[in-house]
Amino acid sequence: MADIVLRDVEKYFGDNYIIRKLNLEIRHREFVVLLGPSGCGKTTTLRAIAGLEEIDTGDILIDGVPVQALQAADRDIAFVFQLYALYPHLTAYENIAFPLRAMRESAQTIDKRVMDAAKALKIEHLLRKRPGALSGGDLQRVAIGRALVRRPKALLMDEPIGALDAKLREEMRTELKRLHIENEATTVYVTHDQVEAMSMADKIAIMNDGVLQQVGTPTEVYSHPANLFVAQFIGSPIMNVAKGMVRPGEGSTRIILGDNDATLEFPQKLYPMIVNKKHAEDELTLGIRPEGVQVARNQTAGFVAVEAHIIEPLGPFDIVDLKFGKQMMRARTPSGYVEKAGDVVWAKLDETQTHFFSTRTGESLQIQL
Repeated sequence: MADIVLRDVEKYFGDNYIIRKLNLEIRHREFVVLLGPSGCGKTTTLRAIAGLEEIDTGDILIDGVPVQALQAADRDIAFVFQLYALYPHLTAYENIAFPLRAMRESAQTIDKRVMDAAKALKIEHLLRKRPGALSGGDLQRVAIGRALVRRPKALLMDEPIGALDAKLREEMRTELKRLHIENEATTVYVTHDQVEAMSMADKIAIMNDGVLQQVGTPTEVYSHPANLFVAQFIGSPIMNVAKGMVRPGEGSTRIILGDNDATLEFPQKLYPMIVNKKHAEDELTLGIRPEGVQVARNQTAGFVAVEAHIIEPLGPFDIVDLKFGKQMMRARTPSGYVEKAGDVVWAKLDETQTHFFSTRTGESLQIQL
């Protein structure tokens, strides 16, 4: 398989700056997901690695060798498209075998590799059928089999399960991860679905507007987002954010939310940490995920009274919108813990799960309590 390195890669479409000084390292056998909203440059990056798009500046290296001047056919990379792109007049067997026939492999080699790929994908019983007789999930399995059968250095996938229904997507996520492990492949996978990224990736590269925002494991990007964009793009429900001012208190640090909507008490050591980051006089943005908003039914020291606004029952837990003055924050509670909208409960923010961002730049202050 392959190491893939992108160095200062840039791409323009006319006056549109699509990829902006992108630097990324993808190591041998890693499953790397390029994640971001539509139009952020992730598919263009994938196509550039494959050789389907020319880059304007920078280098793309595969196993240490620059490949930006090579044609796609000379890079030994397989590409799985969002749309299946199968030959409708050929059986599933012949679709999978097609790249091997183009390489003039022997009939024995072709049959062995096709059957090996079909067994891995659990589609042996479908090999005699044509695409018109197959379901969406089976069509995608055939397309993946056609890519795997060549045993390429790397496998690139562009939202390959985006058109499937929710249940089938869940099954295919597990299947693709299993195939990656079994084939010891270097895999680069593009999606805008953060659930896919979190459940499948060894490493996630998050992009926005052509700029790489953060690279890390799913745990790293969820627990330690580099900026507000990452904080709110990763996680469902998204992270709560609220603007606030930080002030020293008596034995504590006071955080005043919004326009004096609510005042929260944090440990005294927080204020010197904010001063050290040179943001003591600035308006900050506070971020906390719903599971970090602690809720109590009875008045509790350190908690403030809040009103329940909307309750979303999601089976084993509820998502409850709580009004901290005029500020709305979502909390994750046990199912039925807050009985109905309008109830007054008590809440506080878990300081160990609270993030602090510069409102001016959106960057994390990297403060951990």
